[in-house]
Amino acid sequence: MLTPGLKKNILKAQRNEITEHLIYHRVGQTLKDKERGAMLEKISRDELSHYKFWESLTGKAVKPDRLKILFYTWLARIFGITFALKLLESGEEMAQDSYAKLKTIFPEVSHIIDDEEKHEKELIDLIDEEGLMYASSVVLGLNDALVELTGALVGFSLALQKTHLVAIVGLITGIAAALSMAASEYLSTKQEETKKDPVKACIYTGIAYCLTVALLISPYLVFKNIFVCLSLVVVFALLVILVFTFYISVAKGLKFKTRFLEMAGISLGIAGINFLIGLAIRKWLGVDV
Repeated sequence: MLTPGLKKNILKAQRNEITEHLIYHRVGQTLKDKERGAMLEKISRDELSHYKFWESLTGKAVKPDRLKILFYTWLARIFGITFALKLLESGEEMAQDSYAKLKTIFPEVSHIIDDEEKHEKELIDLIDEEGLMYASSVVLGLNDALVELTGALVGFSLALQKTHLVAIVGLITGIAAALSMAASEYLSTKQEETKKDPVKACIYTGIAYCLTVALLISPYLVFKNIFVCLSLVVVFALLVILVFTFYISVAKGLKFKTRFLEMAGISLGIAGINFLIGLAIRKWLGVDV
């Protein structure tokens, strides 16, 4: 006889399993690679068998979480299946803690726990999406744009004091640096023994750099107050670092906090140095525009 509290926990696990069954099924149907699609379909069937086990205990059918299914299906379409499913699996860690407790009452739960651990290993094989393959090129573009342009914009702001001038100089600097960085990535990738296409690596680096440049310069095209622009540059830089670090950390199973603090520290540190340089140029050398 199940107690009300125990039955509630099992019903929660039951709904989680039927929801994930449908997520894996739908995401698997979007794949052109039949082998990878078959892998997700197998995981989907395992989740369904888990659901049926819990249903045999509760004697009650439950409906899936349609909002969660929609969220992860679209997340896979936008950010790639590796990111979406690894994020989904990270949420299952809490469920596995509950399963470990239920195992003391229902020994059959051991099989479910083994399946969940196997699923995590199988998902590692999916990390061959193009976006992740070229993640290092994107990191190069983002990191260089953040470090170089954030610092440059702070220096320009203090030296020039006029937002439209800062925007023009920043844009010229950013485009020139993006082309230079993209060319360097092309030559570097060409010399490496890797599956990456040098042209694609070049494009990923250049696009990442240009998008970051556009975002960082945008405040200077909208606002007239130089200090408002400076504040937004710092906020946007941290936002870019936060989003991309979270993406890579989830998709590749890396530590988020360490990578975020490292990247943010370097970018803001360089910005601080350029702040002092810009202030020195304006105050001590008498530069005025």
